[in-house]
Formats: sequence, C-alpha cells, structure tokens
Amino acid sequence: MNTSTKKKKIAEAGVTNSDNSILIKGARVHNLKNVDVEIPRSKLVVVTGVSGSGKSSLTIDTLYAEGQRRYAESLSAYARQFLMRMDKPDVDFIKGLCPAIAIEQKVISRTPRSTVGTMTEIYDYLRLLFARAGKTISPVSGNEVKKDDVTDVVNAIKSLPHGDKVLIMVEFRQHKNRDVKEELNILIQKGFSRLYASGETLHIEDTLEDVSVLTPKSKKAAPVYVLVDRLVAKDFEEDDLHRMADSVNTAFFEGEGEMYIQVNSDKPRHFSNKFELDGLTFEEPVPNLFSFNNPFGACPTCEGFSQVLGIDADLVIPDKRLSVYEGGVAPWKGEKLGWWKEQFIKGAKRFDFPIHSPIIDLTKEQYNTLWKGNAHAQGIDDFFKEVEQNLYKVQYRVLLSRYRGRTQCPDCNGYRLRKEALYVKIGGKNIGELCDMPVKDLNQWFADLKLSEHDRQLAKRILIEINTRLKTLLDVGLGYLTLSRLANSLSGGESQRIQLTRSLGSNLTNSLYILDEPSIGLHSRDTARLIEVLKELRNLGNTVVVVEHDEMMMREADYIIDMGPLASHLGGEVIATGNYDQIVANKKSLTGKYLSGELTIDAPKNARKWTRSVTVQGARQNNLQNIDVTFPLNVMCVVSGVSGSGKTTLVKQILYPALQKIKGEFADKVGLHKGVTGDIDYISQIEMVDQNPIGKSSRSNPVTYIKAYDEIRDLFAKQPLSKIRGFQPKHFSFNVDGGRCDACKGEGEQIVEMQFLADVHLTCEVCGGKRFKEEVLEVTYKGKSVYDVLEMSVDEAIEFFADVKDVSKKIKPLSDVGLGYVKLGQSSDTLSGGEAQRVKLASFLGKEKAQGHILFIFDEPTTGLHFHDIKKLLASFNALIEQGHSILVIEHNTDVIKSADWVLDLGPEAGDGGGTLVFAGRPADLKKSKESYTAKFM
Repeated sequence: MNTSTKKKKIAEAGVTNSDNSILIKGARVHNLKNVDVEIPRSKLVVVTGVSGSGKSSLTIDTLYAEGQRRYAESLSAYARQFLMRMDKPDVDFIKGLCPAIAIEQKVISRTPRSTVGTMTEIYDYLRLLFARAGKTISPVSGNEVKKDDVTDVVNAIKSLPHGDKVLIMVEFRQHKNRDVKEELNILIQKGFSRLYASGETLHIEDTLEDVSVLTPKSKKAAPVYVLVDRLVAKDFEEDDLHRMADSVNTAFFEGEGEMYIQVNSDKPRHFSNKFELDGLTFEEPVPNLFSFNNPFGACPTCEGFSQVLGIDADLVIPDKRLSVYEGGVAPWKGEKLGWWKEQFIKGAKRFDFPIHSPIIDLTKEQYNTLWKGNAHAQGIDDFFKEVEQNLYKVQYRVLLSRYRGRTQCPDCNGYRLRKEALYVKIGGKNIGELCDMPVKDLNQWFADLKLSEHDRQLAKRILIEINTRLKTLLDVGLGYLTLSRLANSLSGGESQRIQLTRSLGSNLTNSLYILDEPSIGLHSRDTARLIEVLKELRNLGNTVVVVEHDEMMMREADYIIDMGPLASHLGGEVIATGNYDQIVANKKSLTGKYLSGELTIDAPKNARKWTRSVTVQGARQNNLQNIDVTFPLNVMCVVSGVSGSGKTTLVKQILYPALQKIKGEFADKVGLHKGVTGDIDYISQIEMVDQNPIGKSSRSNPVTYIKAYDEIRDLFAKQPLSKIRGFQPKHFSFNVDGGRCDACKGEGEQIVEMQFLADVHLTCEVCGGKRFKEEVLEVTYKGKSVYDVLEMSVDEAIEFFADVKDVSKKIKPLSDVGLGYVKLGQSSDTLSGGEAQRVKLASFLGKEKAQGHILFIFDEPTTGLHFHDIKKLLASFNALIEQGHSILVIEHNTDVIKSADWVLDLGPEAGDGGGTLVFAGRPADLKKSKESYTAKFM
C-alpha cells in the first residue's frame, strides 16, 4: 500500500494521525470491537476502565505483541523458523510503533539464587566496585594485604637521590634434588653471571670452583643473592626505563614472586608480587570472586544458597516465650537429657545468666552464650556435638533428625560468598554486609563514603550507576528492601517496580514502556513518588503507557484512554479520550462519573459494633516493635499503613500461622510474639485468600475451581447425541483421556522451547485450540458445544444457563465479585493475582452457608479493580459478614478503608521507622490522627 492510500485510509477511519503519535487501527483482539485509537508519543498515557473492558487486550496483547513480533522479524532465519508462527495480533495496522518493553506484575523469578541486588543490577556494579577499589584486610592482623608490581619497584628506584648505586637481586635458592653446582650451571645457562654475598660481588664461574662460600656458617648469616642488574640513580631516559622494567620483571620471575633492591650498602629492600600477609595467601579481587552464582566466588559449604541443612534454632527453641528454667530448650528434657538443663542452670549463677527470663527477652550476648556455652556451663552446640558422637545409636539418630532443618550457613553467615571475598572491604564493610542493609541506609552509606583520590577516579562511573539505581528504588517506595532479599519472596507489585528500576538504569530513549498497574501494593504517599519516576522516564523521550485505576495517576497523566462501557462482551470500546478534565466532563465515561463524584463508593452510615476479638501480644517479628494489636471479629477490619510498615508481617507471618497452630492445623513458622489471646474458640476456621495462582496446572480454570464444570459436563452427557455415542461426563473433561484432544492433552496449545528466548505457545494444529475431539464437539446444548461454553464470559454464561439453576447459581458469585468478564475456560495461569484472589472469594460465596464462624484474611483484594468493581467487592464482603463471618483486609485503597468498621494503621514510616500501631479505631476518627500518613490521603 503506497503512502497516499494509507493516509486516505486513516482519514476514512476518522482518526487524525501525526508523526508524533502511535495509531492503532481496527484492533479486534479478545473483546476489542474494531477499535481505532491514537496514543501520543513521549507522553504519560493512562489506559483505564472497568476490569475486563479490554485495557490489557489493547496494551499488552495488541501494542506489545506487535512490538515483539516486529522484533522477531529482525532475528536470524533459525530463530524465525519457530517465531514465524507467532500470531499477529488481530489488528488492521499499527503506525508509528517504537521498540516496546512491557513491565508486568508477574514475580519474574522463582530461583532461590535471584535477589533484589541481581534483579536491579546493583549487585553487578557492587562486584565491580569491590574488584576495583576494595582493600583486602587480613583477618589475623587487620592490616591491608598489598602486592608490589613492576611499576612500584621502578617508581621506588626513580625516586632515589642521583648517584645512588642500585642492585636488583633475587635470593639464591637451591631446589630439591639439585646440588649447588647444578643450580649454578643452570643460572649461567639463563644468562646470569654474578652473585652477591656479604657485601661482595662474586662471579658465578669462580664460585663453581669453591662452593663453600654459598654454605651459610650459621642461621643468622646473610643470605646469598643472584644479581640481576646494576644501576646508578639519575634522570632516566625512556630506554633506561624499559631496561629497568625488564630487569625487575625477570627478578620477579626468577624469585617466584619475590625480589630485592639494595641501595648503596643499606639493608636490601624486599618486594613481593604475591598476594600474601601473616602467612596466608589471599585471592586477588576480581568481579567473579564476589559472585555467588559462580563456583569461583560461591561459598563451598552452601554453594551460594546461604542456607544448609543443620540444626534449626526454631525447632530447638520452638517457643521463645519460655525461659531456660521453664524448658524453653526443647531437647533438654527427660531423665537423661535433662542433665544438660540442670548443669546450665547451676553454672548460670556464676556468670549472672537470667534463667527465669523468656528466651525472647535475652540480649544478643546472652543468647549466644546459651548456644555456645562458656567455662561455667555447656551450651546447645556442645549438646549436639555429643549427640553426633553417638549417632551409632538409633535413638540419637532419631533425636538429631527431629531438630534438623534449613539453617543459615555457618561458614559464610548467610552472605553466600567464600571467606576470601569477605576479607575485601570498602569503608570498613564487606559486600555481604552492604547487601544486608536496607536500601535507604545503603544509599546514605554511599553518600557518606570517603575514598582516596585514586580509588575515587577508579570508581567514579560505577558509583554513578549504583547511586542512580538506589535513588530509583527509594523513589518507587522500596527503601525498606535489602539487596539480599530473595526475588521469589517479593509481591507482584514489588517485582514490577524493581523491573522499572532496571529499565530506568538503562537510560533508553524513544521506547514504548507498557506498565500493568505499577501502583499495586503502594500506599498513596508512595504512589506520588512513583508518578515522578514515570515522568522521569517520559522526560527521557519515552512513551509511557500505564494500565491503571488509581485516581492520583489519572490526575497526573498527559492523556487518558477510557475503555468500556462495561466488561467482557459489553466492553471493548474506547469510551473517552483526552486529559483528566475532558474525561470528567464526558457523560458516557463511567470512570469520569466516579472522578467527578456523580457516582461514589459510599461508606456505611454506621460502623458495626463488635464484642468479640483476638489479640496478638508482643509482636516483634522483622520490624514490629513489641506491639499488642486487637483484631475485632464479626466486622470488616482493615490493616493499613505505608509499604513496608509491617502489615504483612503482623497478619500473614504472626496472626494467621499462630491461629492455625492453635487450631491444630499445619502452619508455616510463626513470627516472634508473646501470645495470641481472645475469642479463638469462636473461630471455627481461618481462610487466607491470597493472590497465589488458583491452580498449578495450565488446565486449571475458574469454572473448575468453583466446581461448576461438573454440572456442565453432566448436562452435556445427558444430550441425546451423547447417549447415542455412549459419552459419559468424563468425555467432556480436558483432564482425563477420552474426549480430549490427544495431541495437546486438552491444553489447546503446544509449547516450543526456545532455549535462549522465552518459550513460544502455539495453537494446537490438530484441534485448532478447541481442546476436544471432533466427535465430542458435535454434541451441543442450545446450539453450543462444550468448547463454545468454555469460551463464554461469566456474564454471557449466566444468561445462557438461566434455565439451568444448578449451573447459573454456581457461576453467579464470579460475577458478584467483579469477574463477569473472565472466560469460563480461561487458563488459571493467565489470571492476575487480584483475579485469582477474587475467584477464591467467589468459591466461598458460592458454598452453602458454612457451618461455624470463618475468619477471612485478604491481602490487597482491590488489585486490578476499577471503582465500579470495588463497589461490587465491598458488597461481597458485606454478604460474608451477614453470613456471620469476619473479614480482615490488608489494604491501601482509601475507598476500602472508609468502608471498614475498624482500622488498624501501622507505621508511621517503612522498615526501621515503622512497626508501631499508629491508630486503632473507626475510619471516621482516623482523619484526626496527626502521625498517620493514611489519614492525610483520606
């Protein structure tokens, strides 16, 4: 198509296009209805709309997918033979597209080797910094380990007063299995002619006749040297310097790393190019020495994983609230092993050990004494040494196995590196200690770092890169993380903001960045800082497209695209475009109505009263500062606070596992606290509704999770054609052989492994992605096959199965929680964290009224929700409370906080500056709190 024809087509489409915008014409991916849209370049563009309105279809599945496809076309023919089957997005054309980068919410790394430091590339720069400017400190004397090179010796000679006589020498050595004469003959063959002994110069050939000169008379006798060169100090010319450097090089080689220079008749001065001190040989700092992913640098004990199988302190002292006297050390009990406890208690008098204090209250020194023991009493380590000496007895083997678990590596103290790497320090700290500092402290440490002029020149460029990335981490609200934090322990929002840090560090320009809800998990205070980071990315000349529901983000955007009007088949259109004011003024826009206040999420008139509660006492895990917190029951309680203030620690690491243990269920390790009291017996069950995927298999989907697919399969098995062909409900399942496609095993797609690139998912060629055999698909209900039903959205299916009450009743809760747009058969691994969480919520809503009282714990359930959907979610919460259950929500969204009956606000800051209970009470009273950051945004 020539240019004029193309321009004519664009004009006909009714879209004005200029060279400084990206034009999408006729997008039909998923539920998009032949959408035409113009995205201005070098601007911050927000794409908003209700959940399921087509935002991700437009940005990720159309814009980014086309960017990827165009990149693939630039690859080699070998790579393209697989990639040519990459589906082109269903779009007429996209004009003005620049290189596209998508930053999604997925936790991108599951490996235990990946850390925040490696993901942001800060660790790579730290390795380089330590290799270039690090000082190796001997653990014996605490002195710096240095080595001399040729330049050091040449400079020493150049600095001598003119006229000084200089001898370059190496010590004469007699090697094993050689006599003195043989040694001298070898020296002659190498071209040496003189020796130097006791202030005299000797010819080697003369010495061959009488070798007694070389036999020391006593141990204190002066050594004999081989003379390499003789010089007189002066203003050396270039040729002289070359000769001197050659001689020094030869001397280092002959002396196996050691050489001497004698000036006039002074004592010979020693030089060594070996990296040695205090009788120890050290490794020279190179980047790989500081890499725990490289066998050269990794700790040989834990192989760079930081943990080994050893004695687990949490199993040895399971309840830190007990004292030593009360039996806090679990193995020290019984008739025989109780002796260890008795001897410790007797010895404790002599060194003033508090045997009646809870172990949790011991100082660091006292806790170490309990483990390591001292002259007066034997500790836990001594106990296990004795156990290991008796392992030939079966009862001791059983005893040891009871207390073994994953524990910190004793050799590297969890730093992952070999000890030689940890001898290298900058500013008194090794690389492991820097990685254990929170980012905000590390940033300050680098600001205060003093380096010598030479080191500063070496490290100048490296420090710029480190400081830029640390600043960005602070700007996106991650100052509380440490660089050693494992990547697989991060939330989706944290992971996305770390990728953003890496992208900013690369300083790309003229690129298209597509971000999927980067404000997830962020307090409103941190969202403001995130917006500044996105503007910085835009100011570099990039186009930043953000899929977002946050009102602050919309206010700051240069351009907004509002999708809708509703979800799924009722959405997929561009409702409004323009700046914030234009969206607010647009009567068609649902988003605009919420922004203008025409539609609102109303807080309940009166907060519910509560009489029952559960209290966590003395919580001090991570940054929690020994706080007591009361959680009310039979109401909706919200835990708020800035990111990193301790919300997740309090709820998910202390309250949840502690209640599970009390109920006799299996639970993860419980965080440090003194106890949980209150109406625990009133709670019959605790349900954690988190954002983990709803199924491990790619065949798992919403309709199977809420158990509605069983009724659908029964319905199809009852159809006349099924009875004729002998089909049973199992033939309509894609999890077992029978009716499913044999080629793709009911997956609907086949995966091509690309080795160095991401795996490519291709539609199954046998069934065309329909998952079932042809004869099974011929069975229909109301003209629809089982594949057609799985392709329906929840809302469409409710209409379709209106007369089959068993089916419609089971799938209705999905619509109630705002998932009306999700396809019944959509693979669970394509659901976002927030969607997976709401599918779990729907499964509870769909159950017959549960017996007893359930405490539901939600972790940021508004993830990925539009104002309109938050309204539905709150209605679902109220439905559960009406059934007699309790809701506990960790949340930043101000609409949810306003709708709560009770708010617990942690803070005031993140990390060390948080961990205290700033406010507990009704949302109406929170606004009066002076300390709370949440109050300022209410």
